[in-house]
Amino acid sequence: MAHASPNRYGGSLVLAASSDPKTFNDIVSTDANSATVTSLLFEGLTTADPFTLKVIPDLARSWDVSPDGLQWTFHLRQDVKWSDGTAFSADDVVFTFNDLIYNPDIPSSSKDVLTIDGKPLKVDKIDEHTVRFTLPVKFAPFLRSMAQTIMPKHCLDKAVQEKKFSFTWGIDTPPEKIIGTGPFMLSEYHPGERLVFKRNPCYWKRSSQGESLPYLDKVIYLIIQDPQAQLLKFMDGELDATAVAGQDYPLLKPMEGQKNFHIYEAGADYNSNFVTFNQNPGINPKTHRAFVDPVKLSWFTNVEFRRAVAHAIDKAKIIEILNNGFGQPQNSSMSPSSGFFYSPEVIVYDYDLAKARMILQQAGFKYGQGGRMLEDPSGHPVEFNLYTADAGTTGREQMAAIIRSDLERIGMKVNLVPVEFNTLVNKLMSSFDWDMVMIGLTGGVEPHFGQNVWLSSGGLHLWDPHEEKPATAWEKRIDEIYDQGAQELDENKRKILYDEWQRIVADQLPVIYTVLNTDMYAVRNKFGNLKPTVNGGAFHNIEEIYVRK
Repeated sequence: MAHASPNRYGGSLVLAASSDPKTFNDIVSTDANSATVTSLLFEGLTTADPFTLKVIPDLARSWDVSPDGLQWTFHLRQDVKWSDGTAFSADDVVFTFNDLIYNPDIPSSSKDVLTIDGKPLKVDKIDEHTVRFTLPVKFAPFLRSMAQTIMPKHCLDKAVQEKKFSFTWGIDTPPEKIIGTGPFMLSEYHPGERLVFKRNPCYWKRSSQGESLPYLDKVIYLIIQDPQAQLLKFMDGELDATAVAGQDYPLLKPMEGQKNFHIYEAGADYNSNFVTFNQNPGINPKTHRAFVDPVKLSWFTNVEFRRAVAHAIDKAKIIEILNNGFGQPQNSSMSPSSGFFYSPEVIVYDYDLAKARMILQQAGFKYGQGGRMLEDPSGHPVEFNLYTADAGTTGREQMAAIIRSDLERIGMKVNLVPVEFNTLVNKLMSSFDWDMVMIGLTGGVEPHFGQNVWLSSGGLHLWDPHEEKPATAWEKRIDEIYDQGAQELDENKRKILYDEWQRIVADQLPVIYTVLNTDMYAVRNKFGNLKPTVNGGAFHNIEEIYVRK
């Protein structure tokens, strides 16, 4: 017989957000701060188990798939209500896909992921609690993509009819108008100050003892832009938790007992930090000049030049100096935290300046000025600009400075140019006016969702975006791997394909990875059911967390 738990209801959790949300409308949202907010309010048909990363039911209780892998039938939970008490049904699911995501008038980043082979999914209501999806071709990441949040038809249908949906549920909407199925409801929003969420009394989930969830009365996000200010507010007791950077660990760790908190080390981050060279062979239509000086382009497109650079980056030093020893070298294009699809079986470029010099000399480069300055086979000195985003929380500017001094030790003259983040994005995405860049991208557990980086036609194929056709044999092979991987339903066969992709990237070095940070969280010792993971963070199971009495 299950023991009734002690009274766990009540209390609040106070966290920090680094900026205001831009919208409460999850369909049109593109920024991480809006997603933090909407994750408390909305849910999808599926979700990922934060420990195993496997896809598990959420608003759907189960599903069946046809033998050909093209028809997926979802059986919805019958006990789910929207936070205004209206019953959740198949109509909401059909509405979310057909009227919102595939609506040509509505900008939605989900449209790209859920358009397969250039075609939308066909979504049909079978009955009140059954929905069928028909796919144009087999699509292996389909179940994972069904974490797409479902929106309430009864609240939003009118806005769609009036062609006003894209501006609906903006940050000026009265909180009580925003209706979801998630564990919390928005109750107050004070721009630049805080967001307050209250318990959703209609929430469908139950604890293992059968108690209605969530336990917390409130979740409060204070809007604090500066990470150091967040840290100070945590130390002062105003915040219940904070992310911990490696450089702050020695300051915080000795205070755990006195300030009554614990630092959790979750594991390697998903977010990469890398350098890449501009290999764009195009001509600027405005200036009629090459995007990249042809002399530099001949270096950047030479894989031996990139391999020498990889051997000259001292990853151990970056971890030691910038992260106080927390973190690990990144060698593969996926993080070890990604689980099943991560492959460690790739080339590792150890830090070896003598080897870097030897590779360059074998490729025809030589050392002038008494062996100091590197020159290419035609006698041009090797000099280029390294761009990165200036002052920020990522430490990339300091990382770029370490890399610059490493490259100068093998005779390259590197000019470090920190620019404002939006300027950097503009250089990468539209003006193509850069030599080398230090930047990062978020990763995940499903390789396919990185296709806009790895497909040669992809907009985030940074070194040469929107290629008309693959510029190299290896890029052509990656295109084939991504096409096959998306349609291969056998996980083990998919793994073989994505292992090959990781080997190609490590061999050809279109991007040269540096280090992965360690995800760490400091949390007050007053919460029960806390189970931090690198995949979900400290509060992935927020509906089960309670304040200890």
